[in-house]
Amino acid sequence: MKSIDTMTPCPCGNDAGYAACCGPLHDGKPAESAEQLMRSRYSAYVLLREDYLLASWHADTRPASLRLAAQQPAPTWLGLDIRQHHVIDSDHATVEFVARYRLGGGRAQRQHETSRFVRENDRWFYRDGEIKA
Repeated sequence: MKSIDTMTPCPCGNDAGYAACCGPLHDGKPAESAEQLMRSRYSAYVLLREDYLLASWHADTRPASLRLAAQQPAPTWLGLDIRQHHVIDSDHATVEFVARYRLGGGRAQRQHETSRFVRENDRWFYRDGEIKA
């Protein structure tokens, strides 16, 4: 797990800082929306918080492990752009996003995805996603 200066902008792009943005969610506070959970999951990837990623993944689709520490070359995350947050009903939502990253010294790449989220027992969970071309 990487450390972060709590006064720097949050990895998800929020200028308020990690301590006021994704930090409380990583420490157990429930996300208020699917978009907030998506942002906190991006920050968790940046910070190698596999524990948080697995805990915020719905049990029906959660993998046993992500093996983030074993990724070679490890991605360097460059930024997150939330394109759309669509609330389907009080317990279902989608978030379309583009996450930019670089592997090793290679060119920047993009992951464009529409993720599906579900809320159970007042907690949002990532369910699955559809990669966009």
